[in-house]
Amino acid sequence: MSHPVTLPAQPTPLRVGLLGFGTVGSGTCQVLARNAHLIRARAGRPIELRMIATRTPERARQGVASEIALVPNAHDLVNHPDLDVVVEAIGGCGVARDLVLQAIAQGKHVVTANKALLAEHGDEVFAAAARHNVTVAFEGAVAVSIPIVKALREGLAANDVQWLAGIVNGTSNFILTQMREHGTTFQAALAEAQRLGYAEADPSFDVDGIDAAHKLALLASLAFGMPLRYQQIQPKGIASLEAADFEGAAALGYTIKLLATAKKTEQGVALGVQPTLIPKDSLMGKVDGSMNGVMVKSDAAGLTMYYGAGAGSEQTASAVVADLVDIARDANNTQANRVPHLGFHEQPLAAPHIIAPQDRQGCFGVRFALAPGLPGTHGDTAQVLNALARHGVRVAYSHQWTTQAQPERRQLFLLTETTTLGTLLAATQKAETLPLVGGRASVLPVEELG
Repeated sequence: MSHPVTLPAQPTPLRVGLLGFGTVGSGTCQVLARNAHLIRARAGRPIELRMIATRTPERARQGVASEIALVPNAHDLVNHPDLDVVVEAIGGCGVARDLVLQAIAQGKHVVTANKALLAEHGDEVFAAAARHNVTVAFEGAVAVSIPIVKALREGLAANDVQWLAGIVNGTSNFILTQMREHGTTFQAALAEAQRLGYAEADPSFDVDGIDAAHKLALLASLAFGMPLRYQQIQPKGIASLEAADFEGAAALGYTIKLLATAKKTEQGVALGVQPTLIPKDSLMGKVDGSMNGVMVKSDAAGLTMYYGAGAGSEQTASAVVADLVDIARDANNTQANRVPHLGFHEQPLAAPHIIAPQDRQGCFGVRFALAPGLPGTHGDTAQVLNALARHGVRVAYSHQWTTQAQPERRQLFLLTETTTLGTLLAATQKAETLPLVGGRASVLPVEELG
């Protein structure tokens, strides 16, 4: 007697809706289509893009398979009953926040690369996701091609992270690389970045350090188990840097990067985004152009480094689709059995003290523009050093030279011993009153990253 053969059930596809069809949205569509068989094999089920909300459906149709529905109204997509996941690729914090919260309330998982949304409204978004037993995944929100979220949340889960430092804004890094390699002004380097498409017409979000601060808020929370603290980060941008800063830094073995740092100390947590001196021959010092790099120091793993593209259509899509694969694998788990959004079921640093910028300790590079004259004459260096010493700042190294751009002025670059930023700024203000000093001093923190 024969028995009927039971065929294995076909796995249920993960049904995806995409909000926006710009750089991130179009890249996500392309990667899902091109690598569908690999993605299915890794996820254990098909991941199918079913619907796209875009204000220009006619234009989008040219590059989209006919079976994918195109709708002009984002709310129609979010409310559609036959979708499991909404990918938010709109950006910003207004409309995107409303749509993400609406999707969560509908019981849909969310994938986003929107670092501003999560840095500023993450507490609200993650709490809503927990109430509705859904996931909000955001690997693409920080250093897109680098899986740093997964590294901190899962790969380093056994570790007590002591500090992290990252070059996490490709636009600023490209500009700084241009200034260092070609001796150009900030404005000239910015114009080149805009010509090549690295910088927006309004570049303030990038060059003022706001984008890096959004990313740092997420990284610090993932690393230390602390609440999101974007509002307490006071970023300093790169627009005030001059060619002389790079020349002085190089003479003492350093380069300048817009560095996002988070450090856990006995006094609290120090969060900073500012142009920083780092050893030019270090791994981080060689992260140039539009590339990103993140370094993490932890007790068990030691020093680890992560490097990759920080922007791009398919680079961001790589992270977005990886999040979709995770959701496809874990969608049937309860919230308690999933990896927590920020890596901790309980927050070990529930209310850490955030160290004020003026109270942060370290070494600093300081550049003064001096009156015309021959380098090294008239005891000019000694005058500046004595003025700083009278106000509690000691100097380890000094270098004096003239630049081709301003041969009429001499430049003095100093490397201080350990002090606080508040003490140093008070001392430099006194040194700026010397007759031989022209203008404000340039002050840059030093990170050895060792």
